[in-house]
Amino acid sequence: MRRSKNTDLIHCVYSSAATVELSNQELNTLLDTARAINSKLNITGMLLYEKRSFFQVLEGPANVVKALYAKIDRDKRHDTVVKIIEEPIDERSFSDWTMGYAGVTGKELKEIDGLNDFFSSQKCYTELDENRAKTLLAAFKSGKWRSTLH
Repeated sequence: MRRSKNTDLIHCVYSSAATVELSNQELNTLLDTARAINSKLNITGMLLYEKRSFFQVLEGPANVVKALYAKIDRDKRHDTVVKIIEEPIDERSFSDWTMGYAGVTGKELKEIDGLNDFFSSQKCYTELDENRAKTLLAAFKSGKWRSTLH
């Protein structure tokens, strides 16, 4: 039996470039706010940040995820917001996190098979295509950066 349209789970994977570099304190404030909002909205996910570049996964009911993404897309703190993937999912990959965060260095990104050529040329998350985004997600799900998760 198909779930109703309002309760269908999706994930939305997007990248964005911040208009300014965030300090650790600003990033922690952003995370605290996002976690509180996501908890109320039944949104889970993860966030990677490096040098003004964000890579984020939002999971939850389709209508809620789409509305949150639209709000993020309008946020003036971003120069560029690029939706990489939006698709139905059977279950959440980040069910325990209202917003898991890991700081990732360019060096660490270059060490991932399938991404090393991409990040060696100093590209940011906003230039990731769907296949590379899925490679990055798979690396994260398999344990990369979990020890640095905040």
